[in-house]
Amino acid sequence: MTPTRRNLILGGGLVVLAGSAGAAVLLRDRQLPPARVYSENGLAIRGTDPVAYFTEGRPVSGDPTLTHDWADTTWAFASVDNRDRFAADPTAYAPQYGGFCAWAVAEKGELFSTQPANWAVVDGKLYLNFNDSVQARWNEDVPGFIAKGDARWPDIVASV
Repeated sequence: MTPTRRNLILGGGLVVLAGSAGAAVLLRDRQLPPARVYSENGLAIRGTDPVAYFTEGRPVSGDPTLTHDWADTTWAFASVDNRDRFAADPTAYAPQYGGFCAWAVAEKGELFSTQPANWAVVDGKLYLNFNDSVQARWNEDVPGFIAKGDARWPDIVASV
């Protein structure tokens, strides 16, 4: 798989990202609980399989007959195996910030919708964004936006 402007896949517990100035930034393991999950008609990620981002490196539509309910939301999956993986450990696969736009959480401290095609897996965590232009902004400083989003998320959680 080749990287695109829409995604950045980095795995493992510790990742080094090179910034535009050539500086390296270390990211560490973390998991932030969702206050609520972005969904449309009760379906997370517009019906996209969250596990597929990790196993196939791309968004894959879920089968509406293969679902699991978690965090007051229904999640769809492309396979029984993916559903069972998610059910065993939802926080390992669910998008950060409840699936709301990661850039908006970081920059505005607000909850905006997302598109399944605008995503990144960074340090083993899934992040979704609003659209192509927001994803491009996110890609300019992924570690910085994650740090800002992580700092703002507790206040957002407390307010919903």
